[in-house]
Amino acid sequence: MSDVLRVTLPDRTYDVTISDGLIASVGERSAAATGARRVALVTDTTVDGLLGDTVAGSLQGAGVMVERLTVDPGEASKSWKVAGRLLEKMSEAGLRRGDAVVALGGGVVGDLAGFCAAVYMRGIAVVQVPTTLLAQVDSSIGGKTGVDLPRGKNLAGAFHHPFAVLADPCVLAGLPEREWLSGLAEVAKSAFLDSEAAVADLEADAPALRSRDAGATLRAVVMAAGLKVRVVSADPLEGGLRESLNYGHTLGHAIEAVAGYGTVPHGRAVADGIRFAARLAEDVLGTDPAWTARQEALLDALGLTPSGAASEVADAGALRLAMGADKKARSSVVRFALVPQAGAYRAFETDEDVLAKHLKRWCAARPRA
Repeated sequence: MSDVLRVTLPDRTYDVTISDGLIASVGERSAAATGARRVALVTDTTVDGLLGDTVAGSLQGAGVMVERLTVDPGEASKSWKVAGRLLEKMSEAGLRRGDAVVALGGGVVGDLAGFCAAVYMRGIAVVQVPTTLLAQVDSSIGGKTGVDLPRGKNLAGAFHHPFAVLADPCVLAGLPEREWLSGLAEVAKSAFLDSEAAVADLEADAPALRSRDAGATLRAVVMAAGLKVRVVSADPLEGGLRESLNYGHTLGHAIEAVAGYGTVPHGRAVADGIRFAARLAEDVLGTDPAWTARQEALLDALGLTPSGAASEVADAGALRLAMGADKKARSSVVRFALVPQAGAYRAFETDEDVLAKHLKRWCAARPRA
């Protein structure tokens, strides 16, 4: 059984297909979506060892020539230097405007390969084949591509929507716990933004998700991907509503930057950011403390307890500087996506005194590793 979600853009549409066992048909699906007869298959060395032969064989079986390009796993590969090397390899392989990139991997590979597709010959087609929970529910959908710069995540990037997203929940079974939890943070964020019903369903499924039950996993991917598809269709270039998807990310990205990218897992940083934003919303919007407690209880149930690595980033001044460098900030004024109740969203520009108070309080409460 497949779930097909359609992203509607001003000039075209593309499908997000979620189906168990889909990985074996990536070749025919990619060829149908792009019309390309030659692709650069971009992945990292870990995923290549697990799925590279399957996907390359599927592409070749569909009559597509394949140039396999690998990078090291981890956030360090999402860099200007690695992107340059990939672009040079794509050129050396003779890729043309009618060819395509297939991004096989998690968020790092998807962002990096998508960025290369966006700038190579001023844009060639890309198909996203996400292999982590985080990528399946969030980063593979919506066309945000980019690489990190020393002062912040994704500071060099482009909107470059894929021609298809092909998500197979079966490939998630072997994910390391760190990666699984990162994805669950984005699932929780999506439920909070979606509706009361989505939150209640996730509360019911939390124990099953902790044990990676296949049915619960499929439901979580469809729910979170469905929210992302609706938001992206309404706001393809992040001009308004799409900013809601940054819930938890303002502090989350600052934690990652201060700790050093890759030190604190993205999902754990986002979970900490959700806790922070929920308490900020109590102060500035008068949110019911019961809603904050409910969000925190669900994060706990999913295994997203406050990050033990946070002792490395319990520096209010450093976090504030990192927030100012974030691309969401406007003239160094820090903007937060706040969720005053399930299914509601407010963008909020923080007063410096209020932000300083909450950062100081948050840092003082951090568990020490």
